[in-house]
Amino acid sequence: IHYFKIFDIFAMLREALGTDGDLRNNSLAQFAVCGVSDIPSDSLFLELAKETSRDQTHGPDVLHPTGVLMSAEEETGVLTLTFDLPQSPLPLLNPVLLLAFEHPLRGPNMDVTFTSQLLDPNTQTVCISAETQYIPLTGKASEGNVHQKWKISAETKSPDMKQTLKEILIGEESGSNISMYPLLLFSRGTETRSPASHGSFLCELRRFLADVLPRPDSPPISLDSLHSLPPLTIGPSSSESLLAGLMNSSAPTVFSFSGGPSMFQVHRGELALPPALLEELSQRLEQMATHTMEAMKEEEGADRATRSLDRLHSLCVFPKAEPAAGERQYRAFLLLKALQTVARSYEVQRALRATRADHDRPPRSNVCSLRSLTVSLERYLVGPNTAAINNCHGACAFPMLNGNNHAVLLNSHIEGGNVGERAPCCVPVAYEGLEVVDLNEHGTYLTIKPDMVAKECGCR
Repeated sequence: IHYFKIFDIFAMLREALGTDGDLRNNSLAQFAVCGVSDIPSDSLFLELAKETSRDQTHGPDVLHPTGVLMSAEEETGVLTLTFDLPQSPLPLLNPVLLLAFEHPLRGPNMDVTFTSQLLDPNTQTVCISAETQYIPLTGKASEGNVHQKWKISAETKSPDMKQTLKEILIGEESGSNISMYPLLLFSRGTETRSPASHGSFLCELRRFLADVLPRPDSPPISLDSLHSLPPLTIGPSSSESLLAGLMNSSAPTVFSFSGGPSMFQVHRGELALPPALLEELSQRLEQMATHTMEAMKEEEGADRATRSLDRLHSLCVFPKAEPAAGERQYRAFLLLKALQTVARSYEVQRALRATRADHDRPPRSNVCSLRSLTVSLERYLVGPNTAAINNCHGACAFPMLNGNNHAVLLNSHIEGGNVGERAPCCVPVAYEGLEVVDLNEHGTYLTIKPDMVAKECGCR
């Protein structure tokens, strides 16, 4: 299972908790909880969610079943799920078997009962609905280094729902591929944890950008198909002029993992900024974070993005009593570049809303001008998965906007009756590059994709 998905599950567990430490009402259906009264105060699932919320950078430990067998008893409709779990060197404290689905189930409501000697209590009932994406089943604690085979039966009392339940958990036919993937989550207890990893920061950054930036429906475009300038290394040896230039650049930035999602767990990055540039980075980051927080208040559903930005900022803020570590400098630099791109996107979206809302403005003339255009980028990016590249639209008739001598003469020639020639076209005449920060097993590299974003239009 991709590191992306596990992190997203941890994020959803954090989001499920309200400020009072209980599950939010809008999270009950997502986790197949029948009602608030069905969650005791000492619920293992609730405790695991609280641990995930307290430990923002790690979350609980995870075991992936090495084998999954699913079968159905035709006469009774009872389903049997068998999960082979690998040995863990750690004791399984507060274990929760989480049945996660790629997407919300979008099916009818039904009550489902799961039964097993390894569950605690042995019988547990969940309420599946159209919003359900996760089914948590609390298990019994066990010692480490024990190979376990969890055998669980599932059934619904409604005869009309037996086939639907089978399709949800097993698929159309026994053994067919389905979109459910099981995980065993458990607490590490008092075991010492390693420091916060770049992986958790980058996953949070990916999630934040996905929440705040637009998502066009156009087919994704591979960045590898674009012309690039030679890559530049971003690390402790990077020149002060390079880093200062990037901090002051207004060009949009995307973050790419050329090694795929697995690189999230092993990628490392550091910077070694001189004191003056470090102070400038700190000030710019604070300004951009405050600016973005204010801008997000105007957007719908900004609560989750605001909490995500708070977590990102906490991983980047510099200590006052001692120099910031190289990893923290690196994260602060990436977050600054991300927020600059978000600010740019918000400016474009505000301008579009203002144009649509201004009913008194006369209709836009068909004169050659710059228009907004957002395209989809390849899937495995940290983010954003889109780029606002703009485009030029409109006529190039006399009086011509921003036309060069060739276009002016060509237009006069055509108006003189020579209709067989190509008429002047409205095209971009000035561009801005796209900055691609590529993170792979060898380090971090910056690649400029020149002439990517149209900035000015003219007739040619």
